[in-house]
Amino acid sequence: MTTSTSTSTVRADALIPAGHPFRGHLDRVARLETAAPHRSWNDGDGALPALYLSHGAPMTFEDTAWMTELHDWARALPRPRAVLIVSAHWESAPVALTGSATELVYDFGGFAPLYYRMRYDTPDAGELARQVAGAVPGVVHAGRGLDHGAWVPLKIMYPEADIPVLQLSLPTDDSAGLIALGERLRPLREQGVLVVGSGFMTHGLPFLTREMWTSGAVPGWSADFDAWAAEALAAGDVDELAAFRDRAPGMPYAHPTVEHFTPLFVTLGAATDPTGPVTTAIEGFSIGLAKRSFQTA
Repeated sequence: MTTSTSTSTVRADALIPAGHPFRGHLDRVARLETAAPHRSWNDGDGALPALYLSHGAPMTFEDTAWMTELHDWARALPRPRAVLIVSAHWESAPVALTGSATELVYDFGGFAPLYYRMRYDTPDAGELARQVAGAVPGVVHAGRGLDHGAWVPLKIMYPEADIPVLQLSLPTDDSAGLIALGERLRPLREQGVLVVGSGFMTHGLPFLTREMWTSGAVPGWSADFDAWAAEALAAGDVDELAAFRDRAPGMPYAHPTVEHFTPLFVTLGAATDPTGPVTTAIEGFSIGLAKRSFQTA
């Protein structure tokens, strides 16, 4: 299902100046691929895990350590046949699916011009669209591109842009409804599709002070929410996670709106057992926000 890197993506990446951290990331990826090409998923591998990741923003392209964590995580898994991602930045009901060939959505402001010239032109995803339509009856097709909650982390994880990608909308903030949606997506994992929920473990941007932005100091509400989530995930306590609005310390500062946490429930629903153990892939903080990211069995 994969193809070679798209010419338009290669040309856009060539404009990234020498010395930029993402240029260094691309060079590192190229060296790794030359030394040991990333092995592709095959039927004998069984189901891929489902992922929940904290996606950051365009400035993630300037964070070498975070990019390395994301890419190393991707390389630790077989290269998927396709990626289906649910992002915090597309809330739409009924549940909708992006088109097979779409433009990126540059849904951010105040960043350097080079981020608005980035490309991520992945192969035709018609086969994946048919799979999703079979799994999620009533899904509608939208003329919409990948938003930054989808293309920013995927461009870091799979910069070759050679894997078909589609984005599914977040149709509700009800945890039970999102778990049910994830359950419908579960069989796709057995076909080599990587199912991803993309959010941010804490996202209290309005409550970050200038000092936190510049120093990286972690506010108590962010640290407390992250620790609570880590404990609930380790225990497989889906009921506790679902009651985050009332039970999680740090609320509502950690999530003044909930769309960056709720993709987690799609991930848990897509797991073989939503109450089973998860494996933490990334932890720590960026600008005071928790980067906690994990995969299910």
